[in-house]
Amino acid sequence: MTEYTHYHSKFFAHRIMLEGRSEEAFAKSLSTARVDMKPHQVEAARFALHSPLSKGVILADEVGLGKTIEACLVIAQKWAERRRNIVLITPASLRTQWQQELQEKFSLPSYILDAKTYRDAMKDGQRQPFDNKSGIIITSYQYAARKADEIHRIGWDLVVIDEAHRLRNVYKKGGSAQAKKLKEALSSRFKVLLTATPLQNSLMELYGLVSVVDDHFFGDEQSFRVMYGRAVDKQSLLSLRRRMAPLYKRHLRRDVQAAGHVNYTNRLAVTFDFEPYSLEEELYEGVSAYLQNPNTIAFGSKPNQLVLIGARKTLGSSVAAIILFLENVIARLKRNQVADVSVVEDIDDTAEVAEEIADDAVLAAGGDEDEQDDNGDAAAPGIDPKKLAAEIAELEGYLSLARKLGANSKGDKLINRLPEVLDEVVAREGRRKAVIFTESVRTQNYLADLLSTNGYEGQIVLMNGSNSDPESQRIYKAWLKERAGTDAVSGSKSADMKSAIVNAFKSDEKTILIATESGAEGINLQFCSLLINFDLPWNPQRVEQRIGRCHRYGQKIDVTVVNMLNRKNQAEKRIYELLSNKFKLFEGLFGASDQVLGAIESGIDFEKKVLAVVQSCRTEAQVIEEFQKLEAELDEQIKADMAETRQQLFDLFDASIVDMLRQRGGEIERTMSDFERRLWLVARAELPEAIFRNDGLPSFDHQGKTWSTVWPEADQRGWQFFRLGDGTLADRLVQTALERDLSETKLSFSYKAYRDDGQPRLSDLEPYVGKTGWLRVSLLKAETAMGSRDSLVLAAITDEEEVLAHDTAERLFQLPSSSSEVDSVYPTNQMADIDRAALADAHRSAEDENRKWLDEETVKLEAYAEDLERANDLRVKELDAEARTARKALRGNQSIPLTEKLAEERRIKRLEEERDELKLSTFKTLREIRKEVDGKLDEVAAKLAITPKVTAVMTIRWEIVA
Repeated sequence: MTEYTHYHSKFFAHRIMLEGRSEEAFAKSLSTARVDMKPHQVEAARFALHSPLSKGVILADEVGLGKTIEACLVIAQKWAERRRNIVLITPASLRTQWQQELQEKFSLPSYILDAKTYRDAMKDGQRQPFDNKSGIIITSYQYAARKADEIHRIGWDLVVIDEAHRLRNVYKKGGSAQAKKLKEALSSRFKVLLTATPLQNSLMELYGLVSVVDDHFFGDEQSFRVMYGRAVDKQSLLSLRRRMAPLYKRHLRRDVQAAGHVNYTNRLAVTFDFEPYSLEEELYEGVSAYLQNPNTIAFGSKPNQLVLIGARKTLGSSVAAIILFLENVIARLKRNQVADVSVVEDIDDTAEVAEEIADDAVLAAGGDEDEQDDNGDAAAPGIDPKKLAAEIAELEGYLSLARKLGANSKGDKLINRLPEVLDEVVAREGRRKAVIFTESVRTQNYLADLLSTNGYEGQIVLMNGSNSDPESQRIYKAWLKERAGTDAVSGSKSADMKSAIVNAFKSDEKTILIATESGAEGINLQFCSLLINFDLPWNPQRVEQRIGRCHRYGQKIDVTVVNMLNRKNQAEKRIYELLSNKFKLFEGLFGASDQVLGAIESGIDFEKKVLAVVQSCRTEAQVIEEFQKLEAELDEQIKADMAETRQQLFDLFDASIVDMLRQRGGEIERTMSDFERRLWLVARAELPEAIFRNDGLPSFDHQGKTWSTVWPEADQRGWQFFRLGDGTLADRLVQTALERDLSETKLSFSYKAYRDDGQPRLSDLEPYVGKTGWLRVSLLKAETAMGSRDSLVLAAITDEEEVLAHDTAERLFQLPSSSSEVDSVYPTNQMADIDRAALADAHRSAEDENRKWLDEETVKLEAYAEDLERANDLRVKELDAEARTARKALRGNQSIPLTEKLAEERRIKRLEEERDELKLSTFKTLREIRKEVDGKLDEVAAKLAITPKVTAVMTIRWEIVA
């Protein structure tokens, strides 16, 4: 009987699991991804993993090209290599989004570490919560800096830093303490920095960012300033661009589009203007004035910024949200307690923002405390009973007014205009769907009730931090039941809840998703092209994240972004104009530019600035004046004077990039096709009882489940995705095949059975049909201190002593075969020579790769040495020129007073002494630099020294039958 045997599965298992940096070793990670990987993303990830000597890279693709996917692919590769000490440092607001991406697209486990989860881990007996190889650690900038000492002690295999432009001023003496702590803690670790804006206002920022990756890439700060700090001419910038090439990778949207890999749709801005009813305006003005009063008991003269930000968000959300806020403040005052974070817990991202603000405060104080100060229930000392009664009475008056309000102008405007924009979406061939964003859970419930009573009953789904409502629970349970036993279920309730809600929203029965901030983190809604900002965040990064849920790769039509705008509220109006005109968030092909978003290092800091304006201004004129100042400050940050420099450094058009991306697309397709075919053949050999089909969509039935290597179809049909990953069926089959001992045998490969199965011709095998010979397979591990490069070495010969090429011998295993007893004696002498030659070729290949990496490191270190040398020479010339000019000026000025002349003579003398000292010390300095470089190269060479290890895999007598 002709079949795929255990010899096939063992061969392909070894082929699949080869370690190294080749395309095929990289295919393991690609095969696990539930994402339509684009060539530029694979190119960026391959670049990051190019050399084992690299200390890291900066991935700087323009916004919208998927830097997150690129980093996930690097993480997945390290995970596949069983290098499991991985940490991801990101802004607090992006942690959940990263966790979702890792789980949904790469099935990788992760843990978010913050003050609470750290304490919980310690209670569970984990002495070092950051040292956890069972999942990727995700933490915020603030928390990572607080735990810098602990992070420094861990031998991280990979550090990924998102929004890395936050670190670009680390070189400054008065720069961020947080950035300096992180740089020091991670100095010797391999890092991938993600940022679309490595450079904003000065070329020195580029030096700062590169120094985070590798302190010895450029010379020191002074040498960089001398050589590049004032670079304005095109030649210097091109030189710097070439210098950056080994460390920096940037893809432009125009290049990716030109290569035909990604098409983008537009954003269309629509504004729903509304004017509040008179009682609503009265309520708003009253509560706003109360919040501005520095003499209240609840808030006081130094109110908690987090609570105030939450209160202001509530005030702009809905009457329903204001009612809850007032009830909470009154309840605390009646217990003689001041307002704390509990009064604004209805704002769904309060806990997240609180952590970021608290961590900033701890860092500023130089602390490292995981205990949260919780004085929320403490009574406020020395409260005047009359003043307390008056304040409660004032708030109860506002509460009474709020409860009297029946209709809500903002909600009414939404109900009136929603059918119209839904019709427009359908007219553009989009689906009748809208996602409505609010910052308040109470507003979310109000909207659900309002829409249900106005024609949308049964068509609404909610998404928030808890999703504890009955409908969400019903959807979740139904989704779990439907997907029980499939790998669509991650086991994380929050992640699975989101998947269930998105799946329900995607169905034809649902029209509207009402989502809060934290609820919508990490979800993809490219099937929806209408987004409504019922509440508009002050934080531009938050707005961009919201729009990015719909306006992303896979979106088929233009995305309509609707903003609800109270035209009577000058502050709201100005915030909208800032987001629209300065940040360009709502219109165009890509929304906010890299340059503009990169100007904001922290969204929370920006919110604090807006809060300061809102709290301090009481008249329309004051509001306008203060927002103009904020706008001017923003203009200063965005500065156009570096625009040409950025373009010369990063954005020059290069037609070869487009050609390379097109070529890379074909290479990826071929590599993945080969990899999936090998994995498929492992299954065929290891599961003879399974039913295999290949009618355009490869799948097989095994133990009541259907499996396929094609992930979109597998997910859509409720099949299992057949891929490598911790503990999957594919893993178990591959491991079984690897560990199986196989004796010498004869395999009769059937070319006819292969062709009858509809497979393509193998023209290089056809001359050997009817012939017999021997094949020996060995595994060569070229082991170094930097890891191993594996090669499968095939030595194959015919009985007529014709040697088969490596690729031809490998293709034998594509043919099914039957097994029988060996009918000939193994030709030891002839095979030994062929085997030795094949092993020598493989060893030579590993040495060549080592030599290439060593050469790259040599070039890099030589450039570092030259930086310091040239800077030294340039400084000598500068001092000499300054001294000569000053002496000439002094000679030419006969009227200078004697005291001034003596002072200038002394200054010139100091310049000349500094010049001469530099000249005298130059040789010694250069010798020390060269010695340092030679020492580093010796270290590198030692790390690359190969210890070859050869393992016999199998020996077979072969024949090819027609």
